[in-house]
Amino acid sequence: MTSPRVRLLCPVRGCGEALDRVDRSFRCPRGHSFDVARSGYLNLLQPQDRRSKQPGDPPEAVAARRRFHDAGHEEPLVRALLDILAPLPLPGRPAVPTVLDVGCGDGYHLGSLAAARDLEAHGLDLSVPAVDLAARRHPGPLWVVANADRFLPYATGSFDFAMSLTARMNAPELRRVLSLEGRLLVAVAGADDLVELREAVLGEGRLRDRVERTVAEFAAAFELEEHRPLRYRLRLDTAGLADLLSLTYRGARESRRGRLAGLTAMEVTLSRDILVFKPRSLSPL
Repeated sequence: MTSPRVRLLCPVRGCGEALDRVDRSFRCPRGHSFDVARSGYLNLLQPQDRRSKQPGDPPEAVAARRRFHDAGHEEPLVRALLDILAPLPLPGRPAVPTVLDVGCGDGYHLGSLAAARDLEAHGLDLSVPAVDLAARRHPGPLWVVANADRFLPYATGSFDFAMSLTARMNAPELRRVLSLEGRLLVAVAGADDLVELREAVLGEGRLRDRVERTVAEFAAAFELEEHRPLRYRLRLDTAGLADLLSLTYRGARESRRGRLAGLTAMEVTLSRDILVFKPRSLSPL
């Protein structure tokens, strides 16, 4: 459900008018109309914004991610997100905070947050299979298919809180849709994320720190307020390892699949650097 603060915008090139819901569709004053799918999501992806015939995560990657989430492997991240959300609502803002998850995937994180506390939740992803699953599993938030690298189809200042969890990083657009008092949470893979699995299957176990690069990428629009490292270990069987490789795009080559087949179980490190940003004034953008 949308509120007066969160207005969807028409994605048709040269339009950008506000979309209003009329029965099972959203329409703008210029006559552009977008139907709500049976499962409840809204597809605003325009032909020129597609990267391929089937953009975003394919169905098999979506299924792997859902199995990984259903096993409870990312519950520590959800707990960390709830802790960061605890100060909401913001002073002087409505009692029900507005939250956007950019690159929401199957909706696990946003759906979990919305189930735990009162939020007006919005999720966006490029993958139709992912957003369709999100809408079926979590009917409360409004799920949208769109290309976050091009345009976030929401009015300026709509959100109190926005998240990009190892997902898209369109800093100017994220700043535009976030209120000045709001906060942006960006989670990137930690330096030792999956280091054991990368060494066993990919043949390399280098540490990769992404924090400095990410802070620099957001510096024009945001200022880093807090850095929260999250690190824990899981013991996964072969099926769990295969899902993990699939959802992180690290198991595509046949040679690597052969190495994976020889693994019966393994302890792996899941590591996230959680960065909380506060927005700069819109005037320099």
